[in-house]
Amino acid sequence: MASEVNVASERRGRSREKLATLVKTRGETLSLYSELASQRPFEADEVTSEALQEFCQALIDYAASAHFQLYRYISDKLERRTPVLEVADRIYPQIVQTTDSILRFNDKYQDVDLLNGDGELLKLLDTDLSSLGETLAERIQLEDQVIGAMTGKVH
Repeated sequence: MASEVNVASERRGRSREKLATLVKTRGETLSLYSELASQRPFEADEVTSEALQEFCQALIDYAASAHFQLYRYISDKLERRTPVLEVADRIYPQIVQTTDSILRFNDKYQDVDLLNGDGELLKLLDTDLSSLGETLAERIQLEDQVIGAMTGKVH
């Protein structure tokens, strides 16, 4: 009995650690999103170019972190609590949709060279960034439902 309690306690500790990593990468991504958005109106300059590249890298790190820190943990059956599994099953298709949007944004902008010829994409960046912001807000709400179920603080 004591070993079962230890295993459950250890599993919950890993779960909390994974959530902390997810929240940290999410915060970093949102900070870089704000930094990039503050560059409006966008210009083909070094500052915008660096902010865009740094944001794209953080965006992919965040998407990967969510997948590996949270959803893979659940899908690998390391999470056993029924309420968590129910929430995860319900929202996972929506999470996949947000991931697809994140990947499309990244594919479009990760290798953009604003200083040498890709400046025409700047006209699209404002709209694309706004759309991505809505996607990130939706994703955060979805993730918070899983986090709430995992921590017992249902939103």
